[in-house]
Amino acid sequence: MNQIITCAIIDDEPPAIRLLEKYVAKVPFLNLVFSSSNPIEALAKLQNQPVDLIFLDIQMPNITGIQLSKIIDKRTKIIFSTAYSEYAIESYDVNALDYLLKPFTFDRFYKAVLKTQKPEKSEIDQSEKKPYIFVKTDGKNNLEKINIDDITYIESLKNYVAINQKNKQIITYNSLKHFQENLSEQKFIQIHKSFLVAFQAITKTTSISVFVDDKDLPIGSTYKNNFFQKLNQFQL
Repeated sequence: MNQIITCAIIDDEPPAIRLLEKYVAKVPFLNLVFSSSNPIEALAKLQNQPVDLIFLDIQMPNITGIQLSKIIDKRTKIIFSTAYSEYAIESYDVNALDYLLKPFTFDRFYKAVLKTQKPEKSEIDQSEKKPYIFVKTDGKNNLEKINIDDITYIESLKNYVAINQKNKQIITYNSLKHFQENLSEQKFIQIHKSFLVAFQAITKTTSISVFVDDKDLPIGSTYKNNFFQKLNQFQL
């Protein structure tokens, strides 16, 4: 059963509010607490009526949606909506759950709200339970066991990947995407189109690099913001 998500709509355009209210009403697991066309008043309401999720317009008078998102409780999930695509990157900088570009369909809206639901069972969950994996090496039936905690980083080599451990490297016919999707997000993060790194193996970072022991790995611009946001979770 889907968990019930309480939500609010904050948008200075009444037609946009009405559309979102219509969409919310179609989703059984969404419970609309309030709608507001005034972001300042909405901020006051949130103090007394906190919600799990806010559908938040970006361009509003007095305070923008981006600014508002930095004030509210960090546990509140945000789905931004705007008619201006240039705000997309900025919205992800504040760790938005999704970004809806107006006008958007119900299908696109529903896809966004599904991100609020925790999967009951996934391959990532399974990888957290299993301390090891088996990968194919040379030969059709040749498999090698790898302890997940021994992996330092995984590198894409066109149609192959190199699984690096402290003193060993294993080459297997597979894609980096496969490992990115199936290894725990709590233990691994993609920093570049060619590199997936284990958090526990990182010894140092700069604005452009991640060091795994003495190996200097580049941080791709596409992955930079997400990487440092995740890394902040480990910061004291």
